[in-house]
Amino acid sequence: MAVVQRADSDGGQPAEGRPVVGHPGVFRDLLPMAVWGVGHDGCVWQWGLAAQDLLGWGPDQVIGHDGLPILVPECNRELAKELAARCWAGETVVGSYPVRHRDGHTVEMEMWMAPVTDPAGQPGLLVIAAETSAVRRMRDSLAALEGLFAQSPIGLALLDRELRYVRVNDALADMNGRPAAAHVGKRLREVVPGIDPGAVEALMRQVLHSGRAVLDVRTGRTDANPGCDRVWSSSYAPLTDSDGEALGVIASVIDITEGQADHLRAERARQRFALLAEAGERIGTTLDLRQAADGLAQVLVPQLADTAEVLLLEGVLAPDDAGASAHDLLHRLATAGPTPTAPAQQAPEATHRIPPGSVYAAVLGQRRPQTVPLPLPVLRSVPPDPGEGLFAHSAPGTARVVPLNARGKVLGLVITTRTRGEPFDEEDTVLIDELVARAALNIDNARLYASRHQAALTLQRSLIKPLPAVPGLELASGYLPASSENEVGGDWLDVLTLPDGRTGLIIGDVMGHGIRAAAVMGQLRIMARTLAAQNVPPARLMHHLDAAVTDLGESELATCVYAVYDRASADCLITRAGHPPPVLADPHRTVRFLEGTCGAPLGSPRDAPFQTEHVPLPPGSILVLYTDGLIESHDHDLDHGLNQLAHALRRPSRTLREIRDHLIADLLPEPSHDDVAVLLARPR
Repeated sequence: MAVVQRADSDGGQPAEGRPVVGHPGVFRDLLPMAVWGVGHDGCVWQWGLAAQDLLGWGPDQVIGHDGLPILVPECNRELAKELAARCWAGETVVGSYPVRHRDGHTVEMEMWMAPVTDPAGQPGLLVIAAETSAVRRMRDSLAALEGLFAQSPIGLALLDRELRYVRVNDALADMNGRPAAAHVGKRLREVVPGIDPGAVEALMRQVLHSGRAVLDVRTGRTDANPGCDRVWSSSYAPLTDSDGEALGVIASVIDITEGQADHLRAERARQRFALLAEAGERIGTTLDLRQAADGLAQVLVPQLADTAEVLLLEGVLAPDDAGASAHDLLHRLATAGPTPTAPAQQAPEATHRIPPGSVYAAVLGQRRPQTVPLPLPVLRSVPPDPGEGLFAHSAPGTARVVPLNARGKVLGLVITTRTRGEPFDEEDTVLIDELVARAALNIDNARLYASRHQAALTLQRSLIKPLPAVPGLELASGYLPASSENEVGGDWLDVLTLPDGRTGLIIGDVMGHGIRAAAVMGQLRIMARTLAAQNVPPARLMHHLDAAVTDLGESELATCVYAVYDRASADCLITRAGHPPPVLADPHRTVRFLEGTCGAPLGSPRDAPFQTEHVPLPPGSILVLYTDGLIESHDHDLDHGLNQLAHALRRPSRTLREIRDHLIADLLPEPSHDDVAVLLARPR
């Protein structure tokens, strides 16, 4: 039995003569080995269990078979043959090439091949092979560790489980004022007693037990400079083997005495950069005006201020409202921190009058921020509130009043206060001003977006008129603008009374969103009404609309469907331009989609004129025209939406308004990301 030397727990001389079965970490983890034998005919005659464990081949799959095609990749077979021939000739050889594992991958191995006699008495060879990838990685790691210890300006140390030094680099030896060799085998209290070694060792034991690294900042003295306190930043990390068993602790030490102030300033700068990044996430990713204002207030408090108020000029919020055009009114959009208002709590949003000659008026007029002592002048609420106005009971401290300037225009004010700790210093005011300047652009973007969204919605609604009364035809329509997070689109519908007594039903969708889409929609609607008044046939009317969209530019596209109902013949003529197919439900609730000839969208290149489909429309049947917002969704495909539409139309007969309401409820359970227009017609 092997005799293993093992050091005692006190770090004294090794104990002799204790038989110990050690952990087989080297051969198992670092240098797994395999043995097999090959006869003179190339067949494997011996295959050890270690070879099976390492390469996956069982003895029955290898023994008695030519080992060359089984184990050696084709590109290495000539080398393998050469080495085997030399070995059969009586030479012991060493080689290195990959061996094929049973699952197909290759294992890099180094081999020692010795000549032996095979079971038949013929010259054979014995292969002792080792898988070397772990050893190579360990070699590279050791080289890196050697370079790190030799060249790193950071103090480094390895300590064993008993927290005795195993190795230190020159940088740490210089910090401690002792040669590196004088550390080995000693505890901290023997080398650096002036740094509270008990507390440091307690941290390192915590690392050993938890397996997690810890950081520490410590002040003390060493032999390098025994008359002066130094400050060190240290980290302690566990050193483990491949099974996760703790072998010791690796410590890194940085002397931060001289650079501590710089370090603190750098940390403060890092925190402020993080604050700017947070502001970008809170404010720069929304087009909701109040959400942007609230995000700014929440970023300022408590990182930089105790309270923050975001106030916009009333004239900026409602530029078209003559009653709100006064320049001396501020509307509070957001607040953060302990409210600086009177005990009679005001609403989160309130309007205040700016006192003439106050700091607020000066900042707005000069467009330059100011830092002033508290208390601030009172901002009286409008209409008058029984309680005190804003800032009526502010505690002593300082305030920073910053204008919200964007695109050459002053939008309002941001007022921050600090009543605890130190007053605002120069770095504080620079950062507050930077945050406000960045937020001003986002707030202005949100304001402009809200204004454009409302203008487009107003324009679109103004163009969608109530349906006319048509003898012999029951009508119902619905229009839903996109959800508030999306710009309004260019959907429209109309019912046209033609000169010959027929009725035109038209619905369309201009590609895109916003005021431009709504304006293009208005042009197409007016042109369609004008052409219909001249009794222009459906295909010809669609041709004129196509020419109008083409004239607007290559970027403009629209879809449209136009149906002309003739009460006398009880039928419809339908022409489509890239639009979803109309749906026809007969009196027996048989539903079919009118998939007749469909031309390309308006404004796109075309090779053929628009075609017209003739569709019977007897009394009691329902014709449904709609835009794609009714059937398309991010949650399902187009076919699913069409199936839902058909299913909804198969329900028992009701009024068209009830059918319309059920269509919208069934197909749009949540707010749509696109505008939705639907038009239903049923002959009486």
